Amino acid sequence: MPPDEVCAAEIDETPLKGEKPTVLAKRLACRKGAVIASKARGAWVIAADTVVAQGSRILRKPRDVAEARQSLLLLSGRRHRVYGSVAVFSPEGRIVSRLVTTSVAFKRLDPAEIEACLCTGEWEGKAGGYAIQGYAGVFVRHLTGSYFNVVGLPLYEVVSLLRGSGFVFPKTVISG
Repeated sequence: MPPDEVCAAEIDETPLKGEKPTVLAKRLACRKGAVIASKARGAWVIAADTVVAQGSRILRKPRDVAEARQSLLLLSGRRHRVYGSVAVFSPEGRIVSRLVTTSVAFKRLDPAEIEACLCTGEWEGKAGGYAIQGYAGVFVRHLTGSYFNVVGLPLYEVVSLLRGSGFVFPKTVISG
């Protein structure tokens, strides 16, 4: 069932000083949802944000190819975490949210693989500078948790939050 509309909240996504990746993901998802819900009163709103972190270091959306290269170099041969936060705003103003954590291990990348990935342009607008559903999927040695969380929207959690909030899915879409 496709959404009626997809809207960008256009908020400042800069982490606050000392902000942990989990807190940042939750804050941004809730802030995005609040912005859209204030414009779409009476509608169901699903908001999400993804934060990629190597330890406590947050890897933001790269501004250019050099930053994307640095992200891939940092992730090469290492494990990192992807924190996805989803917030559901009901038409009555009730807000529920959930944080999903996925651990991703990249193989050691050689320079040619990094350059090939960068040439796809898939890094643009992506936390951590990669898209698991694209070229960078071949870098994943191991994944623990939700694949869809790394893509950007943990579907199981979205459906669970919607159901728990009273959203009724048409029988032809998702059986209960």
